[in-house]
Amino acid sequence: MPVKNRFSELLPEITAWRRDLHENPEILFETHRTSAIVAEKLGEFGCDEVVTGIGRTGVVGVIKGKTDTSGKVIGLRADMDALPIHEATGLEYASKTDGAMHACGHDGHTAMLLGAAKYLSETRNFDGTVVVIFQPAEEGGGGGREMCADGMMERWGIQEVYGMHNWPGKPVGSFAIRSGPFFAATDQFEVVIEGKGGHAAKPQEAIDPVVAGAHMVTALQSIVSRNADPVRQIVVSVTSFETSSKAFNVIPQRVHVKGTVRTLGNDMRDLGEERFKAVVSQTVAAFGAQAQINWIKGYPSMVNHDAQTEFAAEVATAVAGSCDDAPLVMGGEDFAYMLEERPGAYILVGNGDTASVHHPEYNFDDDAIPAGCSWWAEVVERRMPA
Repeated sequence: MPVKNRFSELLPEITAWRRDLHENPEILFETHRTSAIVAEKLGEFGCDEVVTGIGRTGVVGVIKGKTDTSGKVIGLRADMDALPIHEATGLEYASKTDGAMHACGHDGHTAMLLGAAKYLSETRNFDGTVVVIFQPAEEGGGGGREMCADGMMERWGIQEVYGMHNWPGKPVGSFAIRSGPFFAATDQFEVVIEGKGGHAAKPQEAIDPVVAGAHMVTALQSIVSRNADPVRQIVVSVTSFETSSKAFNVIPQRVHVKGTVRTLGNDMRDLGEERFKAVVSQTVAAFGAQAQINWIKGYPSMVNHDAQTEFAAEVATAVAGSCDDAPLVMGGEDFAYMLEERPGAYILVGNGDTASVHHPEYNFDDDAIPAGCSWWAEVVERRMPA
């Protein structure tokens, strides 16, 4: 079964939706316009139920099949939020909101799931119930966690859940997936190193937090090279190092350090946190300074379930002719929270030759829409055949 003809017919309409969303990006939970448009369209499509305000600004639509002898309920999820990036594409439909941009393709995800919802509402050629999930705040706000905390899975009896993300560098409309750990846990840290400030010409009278911090940054890389199994995945990145003084002749009183630790697997996540805290406190103490550590738990590792991954790959192969093995990704994805609550799978759809996600010149390729929509629809029709 190649791309469904209906989505080729709907492509101009879905593209118009996508470009309107691209022009009007909204960040984190502030997806008020986007959520209202999604809810309005779901109502126009004839969804059996449309509910707003799940996970603060999330939207849920319910579509019942022609029959329901199976009692199956499948969730399909798309994210809606943009990033705090100034767009540099020069497109005619570029962002009209300064400092906000759909630089990760969530406008495309939303438009594709809306297209699938329109088709499924028209045909209802399945036995069971589809719950379409439009989530805010994937980019750091944990909107997936908030929707789950609002009881979404229990309220609609969702049994399985599926997600999708576009992927620059893969041919448009192709697919890739992997079972097990897929996207990384994304913890963050802040460290304040407290020393004793002084004159740069009299270092013996000070406790230099810069020296302590510099050794700490270097020592942190030993977590990867000497504590972690070499075939496991862990990344430690210090991304900010700021002193309390900017003068040439002053040893500062303190240093503020920020960064992130990315891991795949709960055991590696625990190891990363444990060794980070030990290396920081003991290295800094060796220079007579003190460290205040703020460890900020981020998204957990996103883990695809085996049976649902195999099924998702079968659907992708039916749509595109093949489905590749996806690489491990050290970026984060809060669909992880939904996969912790229900079995399911997350797949990548090719977005062609464009800048990478989170880049100011990134652009979603509208030619990927028919393949993405077809995958959503086929997940439903094959998992719950009429």
